[in-house]
Amino acid sequence: MDFALNEELTLVRDMARSFAEAELLPRATRHDRQGTLDREVFEKLRELGLWGLTIPEEYGGAGLGNLALAVVLEEVNRACASTGVTLSVHNSLIGAPLRKFGSEAQRREWLPRLSSGEVIGAYCLTEPNAGSDAGALRTSARIDGDDFVVNGTKVWVTNGGWAGLFLVYVRTEPGTSRAKGISALLVPGDSPGIQVGKPEKKCGIRGSSTTEVEFSNVRVPRSNLLGSLNDGFRIAMDTLDGGRIGIASQAVGIGRACLEAAIKYSKEREQFGRPIGEFQAIQWKLADMATRLDAARLLVMKAAWMRDRGERSSQAAAEAKLFASQTANFCADESLQIHGGAGYTDHFHVERLFRDARITEIYEGASDIQRIVIARAITAR
Repeated sequence: MDFALNEELTLVRDMARSFAEAELLPRATRHDRQGTLDREVFEKLRELGLWGLTIPEEYGGAGLGNLALAVVLEEVNRACASTGVTLSVHNSLIGAPLRKFGSEAQRREWLPRLSSGEVIGAYCLTEPNAGSDAGALRTSARIDGDDFVVNGTKVWVTNGGWAGLFLVYVRTEPGTSRAKGISALLVPGDSPGIQVGKPEKKCGIRGSSTTEVEFSNVRVPRSNLLGSLNDGFRIAMDTLDGGRIGIASQAVGIGRACLEAAIKYSKEREQFGRPIGEFQAIQWKLADMATRLDAARLLVMKAAWMRDRGERSSQAAAEAKLFASQTANFCADESLQIHGGAGYTDHFHVERLFRDARITEIYEGASDIQRIVIARAITAR
């Protein structure tokens, strides 16, 4: 299951693996049941520099790229998907666009705080009537002197309950529709007028914070505009390419945990006088899981490598997200089937993995959206 990584990535992987096995795996079930992460985990992530993994060293980060992030996220999600998505959003949906599109003043103000974990980032794009159709968002920001005044509601905000910085996509050109007239704003979490809703009760990734966030006459300095006015949709789509690589990495991690659980159980469970792993029906399930996981990991690595090289990676990210998320759900289903009735109870953590896997085909763009992205890319050529 381990590919030949260079020395730096091998060290990063081993560090993440040790952390995940020692700190996250023992906590994963508790995170799931209590509906939040242990605060100690936030501190451990800070100590290891994982909050700022992809942020340049000059801003206090580790200065690593998307490939390193993908390696780390696989290991983290293998142990606890709730921690994994928290880390993924912070790095790929907040740190990355700030690094790429932010002014030097914005970088100096926010990147060191994001790197240390002093501030947790949240990405606010989706609205009650703007999900897959992100261009239909209605949250508005009108200019009033030196400020934007923001009004609207965002939903399914990962890290919403913990956020010290929201990246909010707003309509700044009244009367426009679709992707036109959308801008991206950096909104401090303590801004007056922000109301964070109660945590959503979710099927899986229950330890992560998912909330509604309402903005009521929130004043944001015009200097907090990320990039150019009315260029927010392009920023959002570019950012999602990186986010999709992160969720694809999550899917590989969850799928890998499912395979490992199935292998272990197939060696221990006996029927008809021998371990069930000796039966061809079980062996074929394990073989299919392993093959799909290896293929999914290669797609993730390709997309991350392309993004690190500055190449256009929309198609590669969509392919990785589509295939890896399907693979995670395939592995979760097969692993639970191998566990039989026992797997349907909470005696084995495969039932949690089964629930955690499902979201990977939904957020950061549903599988149907990934197919649209891929199809448009290949037909355009």
